[in-house]
Formats: sequence, structure tokens, C-alpha cells
Amino acid sequence: MKIIPLSIPTPFYVGDVNVCLIKQDPITLIDVGPKTKDAADTLRRKLADNGVKISDVRRIVLTHAHEDHCGLARQVRDEAKDAEIFVHDWETGHLFGRLAREENQRLLLRSGVPANVLEEMRVLYEDISLLTDALYDGDFKSLDDGSELEFENGSLRVLHTPGHTPGSCSFVREANRTLICGDCVLKRITPNPVLSPDPIDPEKRFRSLAEYLVSLARLRELKPTLSYGGHGEPVKDFDEIFNRYVRSIDERQKRVVKLVPASGVTAFDVAQKLFPDSFDHDVHRFLTISESVAHLDYAESENKIAVEFRNGVEFYRSL
Repeated sequence: MKIIPLSIPTPFYVGDVNVCLIKQDPITLIDVGPKTKDAADTLRRKLADNGVKISDVRRIVLTHAHEDHCGLARQVRDEAKDAEIFVHDWETGHLFGRLAREENQRLLLRSGVPANVLEEMRVLYEDISLLTDALYDGDFKSLDDGSELEFENGSLRVLHTPGHTPGSCSFVREANRTLICGDCVLKRITPNPVLSPDPIDPEKRFRSLAEYLVSLARLRELKPTLSYGGHGEPVKDFDEIFNRYVRSIDERQKRVVKLVPASGVTAFDVAQKLFPDSFDHDVHRFLTISESVAHLDYAESENKIAVEFRNGVEFYRSL
């Protein structure tokens, strides 16, 4: 089985996204890039460089449904005529925009985000959602943990690795312990635990950081020899990345706990103090709030801080 990473441009600060071409029947793309002309042209050209046309693609598999990974899924599917799309049932980004639903907006209001700031964020993500063509029921099939993506010679096992998003998935070729892991593992940055409703009960918040740490440990148990992340270079020393991530998360936990006074503070307030240089920069505002909520949730679950509601807003306080 030949896995060929293709670097596809995105309009986001994170830079290019890695699309993985599995050049074996059925020809498969794992992720596709955002819905921009630049990304579509680049994908088409790089496939041609490897002797593949869009019309040869038979399967589109999404690690998760963020715009930079899934945006071209419908366009590629339509051009390929009969390609199938696979995504985990807990993903929603291929269905509607990140802040389009009330349950997503309520999570931000609970986190202390003022209504006027929420509206600014909603308008921004309304524009960003244009980088993805929405899919509908019947347009895709489910990725199930432990299932196999079969190829002419070999297979990839599906691993549900929630954290970055609720339905994030990774894929392992067990013959040589090679991973394709989307944004679960990135060489140069730590993945953001994105604020999301719980897929089982949308009135609750998905505990992203706790779930992410479980997913990271699960991948480590596989002893990967090579890991293709969603951005940047492949990871050849998984233990080094694992230990760096754990140290980084532990250091941020300590910083977050220090920002929580006895009088109480919201996640919105913590985000501004934790990320003073990036808080007001376009998508960074939502990401900084996501990061802060995730760490506050985790600290509360570890009994490092307490949380209480005041007029529908969560306030965290020191113990």
C-alpha cells in the first residue's frame, strides 16, 4: 500500500493541509482541502503528478469535518461520479457552519462571551463556512471505530480519536504501524480542543481535552513508526511528540489554574488573559475561548477548581 501525502494550500494561518492519496484500488483520498480554486487546482495537479485523475478517485475519507480538511469533498465526489464519502457520525462541519446552530451559540454565551462579540464571531464563521459545500443525509457513509478500509493489498483500521473534534478519526496500517491522524497529532503545534456540543446530549459540552488525552494515549499504544498529521511534516518519533504534548498541556493547566480567583472568572475572561496577543485576531478568538474552556473543564474534573452558574454563565473559582 502506497500512502502519498499531498500538500494543499489553505487560506488559514495554519498553512497547507496534508491530503493523503492511497494509490491502490479503490483509489482513496484521506481529506481533500478547502473549497477554493487554488486548493482544487493544486489537488488536481498533484494527483496528475502521481498518475491519478479526479475521476479515478473512488473513496473520500475525512479525518474530521473542518473546512480545511473537508471543503472539497462534494466537488471531488461529483467530479469522480461515483466516489463514496466517509465521515464519523459525531462530526457536523460537513452539514452546517460551526456557529450556525443555537446549541453552539449557547455554549459560547455560557462561557461568558458577550452577545455582541458572539454576533461578530457568528458572522465571521458564516463566511468561513463558504469554504465547504454542505453534504446531506445520504451523501456520506459512517466511519466506525475498529472497522477496516479495505484495499487491493492490505487495509487501514479506523480509530475514533475524539478531542480536536468529537468525531475525529485516525487510520492505522498495522503491517508497518503507519498512522494517518489528521489534526490529532501535528509536529510543530498542539491541536486545539475545539468547543463543541456533546454529540450524545447537545445541551451539554463535549469534554474535549479529557477525550483528547485518551485518544493520544491510545495512539501511543500502537507504537507508530510514522505518523502523517493534517499539517506539517510527518512525525517519526511519536514518544517525543507525546511527551512534549503532555508537558505543554500540564504547563497550560498550571497557568489556567493560577488565573482562577476565589471570586470567580469566566472562560471568556481567562482566554483574554491567557492569549493577550491573539485574542482579537479573526478565528483566533474562537480558538482561544475553546482552549480556555477545555482547560477549565479539565481542571474542574481534576478537582483543581470549582464551577458555578450565575445568571446562565459559568464562573470558575479557586478552591
